[in-house]
Amino acid sequence: MAISISLTVNGTPVTAEIEPHTLLVQFLRDQLRLTGTHIGCDTAQCGACTVHLNGRAIKSCNILAVQAEGAQITTIEGLAKDGELHPMQAAFRHCHGLQCGFCTPGMVMSATSLAQRQPDLTEADVRAQLDGNLCRCTGYHNIVKAVLEGAAGMKSGAAAQASAQVTV
Repeated sequence: MAISISLTVNGTPVTAEIEPHTLLVQFLRDQLRLTGTHIGCDTAQCGACTVHLNGRAIKSCNILAVQAEGAQITTIEGLAKDGELHPMQAAFRHCHGLQCGFCTPGMVMSATSLAQRQPDLTEADVRAQLDGNLCRCTGYHNIVKAVLEGAAGMKSGAAAQASAQVTV
């Protein structure tokens, strides 16, 4: 028996009929065709399915879509604005914080949430906080560099935005 859910995904209101047992990751990928959110382990261990739910990073394979009723969801597709990469996406690109790229969307989503919560990150912070995101290709060195650079970009972007609001 299908049920109706309403939520906002990447700034767009969405209403859909789903089966009650549908995972959020399945809903995003299969119904909304937002395939940047990857399915890696299906057990909330790898982080490939990380999205933001009301601004907080969550593993979307570990939550039913019905639990996101009324929520604001941001996927990797929703980070870039007006054709400009988000500072964290740009940092992953610049620092080559990827190899095969399978884990990258989840890493970026986790890293942006981390940098929002803790803007003055250290290398130790990044290594400790991203321990729930697995990458099987890299030694994490470039990922850590990318997160630190992305956090700095987010911080300077937020400061510039605040300054612009004061001067207007």
